Amino acid sequence: MRCEISFVFSPRDSLDMVVDTDPTDANSTASRKWLDDTWEQLGCEPVRLSGKVLLLDKILGVTDALGYTALSSDPARAQDLAWHIAHALGRSRVTVDLPELRVGY
Repeated sequence: MRCEISFVFSPRDSLDMVVDTDPTDANSTASRKWLDDTWEQLGCEPVRLSGKVLLLDKILGVTDALGYTALSSDPARAQDLAWHIAHALGRSRVTVDLPELRVGY
C-alpha cells in the first residue's frame, strides 16, 4: 500500500513523503513501539493537562522534537518517521500539522 505523509511545521516549512507500507499487525505493533520509544528518548512532554498521551500526541511530539531542519536535511530519518506513522495509523494519506496540533487522515 502506498501512503502519502505531509508534515506541516509552519506556513512556510513543510515536507511531503511517500512510503510503501505492508499493513500487518506486526508492522503496526512495531511502529507503535518505535513511536513510544522515540517519544521517551526525545524527552517529549504530554500536551494534555491530564497527562494522558494518545498515539496522535506521540506523532505530534516526535515530529515536533525532530523538527523541520533535522528532517529536511536527513531524508532517511524523515522516511523512517513517515514509515512508522503510516504503519501505526494504517491510512493511505496522513497530515501532521504542528501549528494546528492535529493529525488528519
